Amino acid sequence: MTILRAALALCVLAPSLAHGQAEDAISVTATRVERPTLEIPAAVDRVREDDIRWGKPQVNLSESLGRVPGISVNNRNNYAQDLQVTSRGFGSRSTFGIRGLRLIADGIPASFPDGQGQVSHFDLGSAGGIEVLRGPFSVMHGNASGGVISIATERGTPGLEGSFSAGSLGTRRAALKLGGEGWLVSSARFSTDGYREHSKAVREQLNATAEFAPGSGTRVTLVANAFASPETQDPSGLTRAQMEANPKQVAAPVLQFDTRKSQAQNQFGAAVSHRLSEATTLHGSLHAGERVVRQYLGFLGSAPATTSGGVLNLDRGYGGASLRLETRGALLGRPLTVSIGGEYERMVDRRTGFVNNNGQIGALRRDEDNIVSATGAYVQAEWRFADKWIALAGLRASRVAFELEDFFVVAGNPDDSGSRSYSAVTPALGLLYRATPTISLYANHGRGFETPTFVELAYRPGGSGMNFALEASRSRHLEAGVKAVLGAGTRLNLALFEVATEREIVVDTNVGGRSTFKNAGRTRRSGLELGLESSLPFGLEAVLAWTLLDATFRDAFTAGAVTVPSGNRLPGVARNTLYGELRWKHAPSGFTLALEAQHKSRVAVDDVNSDFAAGYTTANLAAGLTQAGGKWRVTEFIRIDNLADKRYAGSVIVNEGNGRFFEPSPGRTALVGVKAKLGF
Repeated sequence: MTILRAALALCVLAPSLAHGQAEDAISVTATRVERPTLEIPAAVDRVREDDIRWGKPQVNLSESLGRVPGISVNNRNNYAQDLQVTSRGFGSRSTFGIRGLRLIADGIPASFPDGQGQVSHFDLGSAGGIEVLRGPFSVMHGNASGGVISIATERGTPGLEGSFSAGSLGTRRAALKLGGEGWLVSSARFSTDGYREHSKAVREQLNATAEFAPGSGTRVTLVANAFASPETQDPSGLTRAQMEANPKQVAAPVLQFDTRKSQAQNQFGAAVSHRLSEATTLHGSLHAGERVVRQYLGFLGSAPATTSGGVLNLDRGYGGASLRLETRGALLGRPLTVSIGGEYERMVDRRTGFVNNNGQIGALRRDEDNIVSATGAYVQAEWRFADKWIALAGLRASRVAFELEDFFVVAGNPDDSGSRSYSAVTPALGLLYRATPTISLYANHGRGFETPTFVELAYRPGGSGMNFALEASRSRHLEAGVKAVLGAGTRLNLALFEVATEREIVVDTNVGGRSTFKNAGRTRRSGLELGLESSLPFGLEAVLAWTLLDATFRDAFTAGAVTVPSGNRLPGVARNTLYGELRWKHAPSGFTLALEAQHKSRVAVDDVNSDFAAGYTTANLAAGLTQAGGKWRVTEFIRIDNLADKRYAGSVIVNEGNGRFFEPSPGRTALVGVKAKLGF
């Protein structure tokens, strides 16, 4: 209650703190209609280009999204499994990839129709900004209850840029970027020996964009990118005893079965915007791609006949299209903006599984096609019904259909072909009051839904075939907040929220690489988000992001033979997350110094709350020097992470069946780099 009183006091005091007419220069598109953040009744933030790249390795989103409240990005230090990203607790149960959030890169979905996605192909070296939307209006993007993370490539400017960095753990990154008026090509190669045994990785990526105007009122954007990560070693998790004895080690099955993953992805997208009149614009997009994965898991996978095997092959083709009509008019003499649109996405997986003969491919154990399609139609309207009031409302109808075609039919494993679809209508409504030109108060409400992923549907408890009895979870979101621009250089965002979910999807059993899922009843996520950015005297800049999150099961349920009582904490979710950064810039010399600190409280490793990963506090230091002359600009930097050489588990594998929950993070590491740019 003390925290809530403090939050309410901030809301009351904010008007008295504002002094000046600084404009809110950030515009966001995550709500589909581009508006300044002070005019959007939702929690939304934008991470700027400089905050993504200056003094950073430019490899993982965990480097820059810590400054966004409500979002937690844990670096597993396992490049075979990607990051662990959660928004207000959504996505925490994902053991690999990212689920529960809508991921977008240059308008192309990075989340697939079933809700699973990854961000490994996000090119941070060419990112112009990252937008993060939390709360009710994320439901306007369909099957994504927790929020939206959208990354956009910087606009091409004439010039050639090269960069190189190297540091601890055999880390290397080399990048080259070439840009012209309206186009950009960026390439990078990253490699590391990893902190732990059996954790080497290589990542290669290429990202290209081009914008042009073929006619008056028409703009075309083309996007293409490629990503490859061959033979990435997977160190997996450790038990508590193993981590305390030696956090760099790996469990015996990791070496026995040579756990690793190779992946490659190529995709292309095109977007067209055409102004039909001064008030009406038509937006359309197309995208298509292919993703190929081969993964060696840490078990044999030979029996029973219904197992998927210890080696998985995936050849995925995917694509989609969207169309949106945006028009401006009036209702009762007041400005009204309406967006009407529709989306279609489809992915087809050619999936096979084999026995893992100590790191070699053995007998066939799985042969099937997995097909998912998602269709959505929506309408969203913004009405400025009074001088200081804005209403934003949306309604979306979504349908997600799953189909399995089984070609592996043998004794003990019958034909498991089948299909299942999920549908929902999700509304959202928000009100915003412009108390002053620099202060806005808002509240909103919405309902969302989250389907199972194909991985969660894969096994039926006690038999073969897909678990078509698994239902989609449904959620109700409430949020209230204040946004303010205080003076000429301070920005405040404060949000209180509550999310009530029914039929939460949880692990039922997890044995021998075979996980089954079930619906567990009700959960509740409630909390507070505080974001503060300020320009201080003497060249200082400060950032503070705090998230207080109470995420619990409201109903008891059974998982296998174990009872999970009501009141247990949702695993993988920290109650307190705090990030702070203080940066000093000395403009005459081009010198910059930054101190970063992050604190996370302990997190449960499973639904039963049988153990917890301890909370931790870490600090990082970065310093850089920039020289400019003529058309040249050169920057050098040095970075030290985990200054105190803290030993901790940066993430956990939720509900891991063998008790190997913990993923240790490195001790103190250093990185040095240089970047040179020649303008044309």
